[in-house]
Amino acid sequence: MARIYPLFSSSKGNSHFIGTEKGGILIDCGVSFKRLSTALETNRIPLSAVQAVFITHEHGDHVSGLKMLTQKTGIPVYSTKKTLTKLCDDNKVSPKSPVIAMKRIISCADMEISCFGTSHDAVEPCGYKIHTYDDKYCAVCTDTGIITPETDEALKGCKMVLIESNYDEMMLRRGNYPLYLKQRILSEKGHLSNDDCALQVGKLIKYGTTHIVLGHLSQENNKPSCAFNTVRGFLDKNYKFNKDYLMGVAPVETQGGAVIF
Repeated sequence: MARIYPLFSSSKGNSHFIGTEKGGILIDCGVSFKRLSTALETNRIPLSAVQAVFITHEHGDHVSGLKMLTQKTGIPVYSTKKTLTKLCDDNKVSPKSPVIAMKRIISCADMEISCFGTSHDAVEPCGYKIHTYDDKYCAVCTDTGIITPETDEALKGCKMVLIESNYDEMMLRRGNYPLYLKQRILSEKGHLSNDDCALQVGKLIKYGTTHIVLGHLSQENNKPSCAFNTVRGFLDKNYKFNKDYLMGVAPVETQGGAVIF
């Protein structure tokens, strides 16, 4: 059965493994190689099972461990053309690894991977949609200030979606962040709030999504319980939890376990 392992998920580091112990892919590598290796081991996934890494964008919480990962493994790195250029210019990828732009559907680890644009203050950010070996679709969609029509269309048909629920707006506005940073996060090129996430999750369930993972929570401007209760409170108007859908919050760092869908 198809599985996603949320290895790391927060504003300080992100990486997710999709596949099995026999083979799969990483979405982002925003933690050290040592921490990533430990997280994979915790989930009984050998490093040799990682056949490629797909990068959403060039920010440090998504690529800080990429140089060492590629140095150690030589696995291919996929992303949008401008993101790859930025990563290479900034020496974030080892010469041992090929870099391949996402111009088409990529076949890897018995899956098919495509990308879709997101709205974030990076050179060419994207999310990923994966067609798994057992004919199911899932997607990873974080770091987006708004859900664009392109993103909305890409998420249709996915049985499982890991979607950003980055901040509680009241916590952010009342918090200690400087004004410029608050404005960045609140902007259309920033991050998705709990309320905006709830609106999109409502659409996803209507489209047929049954498994939701809330991810990329801010550790300063959100709490897992706040994100979960905000989204569920919106959904309770039309859907029944554990009947129409299943939902959880991705941990800051895995303790072991996958979402099976």
